[in-house]
Amino acid sequence: MFNKVLIANRGEIALRVICACKELGIATVAVYSEADRHSLHVRFADEAVCIGPPKSYESYLNIPSIISAAEITNVEAIHPGYGYLAESPYFAEVCETCGIKFIGPSPEVIALMGDKARARETMTKAGLPIIPGSDLITEAESSTALEMADEIGYPLIIKASAGGGGRGMRIVRKPEDLAETLDMAQSEAAGAFGTANVYLERFLENPRHVEFQILGDEHGQAVHLGERECSIQRRHQKLIEETPSPLMTEELRQELGTEVVNAMKQIGYQSAGTVEFLFDQDGEFYFIEMNTRVQVEHPVTEMATGVDVVKEQIRIAGGEKLSLSQEDIRLSGHSIECRINAENPENFRPSPGTITAYNSPGGPGIRVDSTAYQGWEVSSHYDSLIAKLIVHGSDRQEALERMGRALDFFVIEGIETTIPLQRRIIRHPQFQKGEYGTSFLEQIGII
Repeated sequence: MFNKVLIANRGEIALRVICACKELGIATVAVYSEADRHSLHVRFADEAVCIGPPKSYESYLNIPSIISAAEITNVEAIHPGYGYLAESPYFAEVCETCGIKFIGPSPEVIALMGDKARARETMTKAGLPIIPGSDLITEAESSTALEMADEIGYPLIIKASAGGGGRGMRIVRKPEDLAETLDMAQSEAAGAFGTANVYLERFLENPRHVEFQILGDEHGQAVHLGERECSIQRRHQKLIEETPSPLMTEELRQELGTEVVNAMKQIGYQSAGTVEFLFDQDGEFYFIEMNTRVQVEHPVTEMATGVDVVKEQIRIAGGEKLSLSQEDIRLSGHSIECRINAENPENFRPSPGTITAYNSPGGPGIRVDSTAYQGWEVSSHYDSLIAKLIVHGSDRQEALERMGRALDFFVIEGIETTIPLQRRIIRHPQFQKGEYGTSFLEQIGII
């Protein structure tokens, strides 16, 4: 096991990794930008190194600065959290070259699954069903897109091959809109990911978005920890997640979980990861992508299974075998997570500023992952996520009641947050029944 780990991230996920390391007896090093000097992950790490100005590309995305911090503090491994460099095969390769263990899968697997078109091809060979789609489309090949689109059929969705977080994604409902929409998607993809490559995929109307949490080690073992329902989204970004999914049966969980585990074994996956699917109106499921990192919503799985995903991820990187088999894993009760964002709850505009009052909810079955506190400055330089509110109950109804109560007790003043919106969603009759898809917010008139 490692003696010291650097966390190449910020905010709640950095603090979450620090918690896991402390329980494993591992010393931690935080890195921070000048804007995060007073953040809690800096306070609670054993050491902290400033790596640059507030802008991400000058600090949290500055690989030479991060590696320098790792070398001067003599760490053995780097945990990238999620976002930033977590899915960068280049960063993983740099760590490897410098003799520092990257806590995640190999650079080759990250590159394979990060290229959405190659990932689709790989998962097809592994036996997972894929939504009908096109080959990779580069800027030079844009003229062939219309022919590809005609073969797939409308409506369709354009997706950035290296995409994530809803960027580089556009829906096209008729042929005459394809050229202009493709140009916008490729421009956004190039700006966000450094490549304009995209692909086309049949667009499913109001599907369910369900993902499986997996763990794999270097000894050829892999398990899944059940599924998470992630259909409550705005602009392709998740707002609320829960496990188990209201649509899942035990038979389907076993069938799909077995297929996912077999696919992970075929590609030699080693770390925590998530395999994502869409379910259409007929109940058919399709692989859409894989995230080769720990997910924002991993706590709902931890609450329902009792498995510490981050600690398992660190142990795997240290060369240990998985500490549990598939037979050891049981979903108990029901868990729901709300992502609390510093945003206007009506138009989702970021709401940076100083938190003037803060009260975190508590009581049975309540967990809050956050680095927010009264007096903390929410920066305009970073993602708007400021807290994750997770509840667990003996069943879905109890979890819903606890989430409603916890949202009522969650006080964040001085900035706007999504809490009022999440109160409304949790208490909506359609959500209460578990009858919703990715278009839920549009259907109830929120966006």
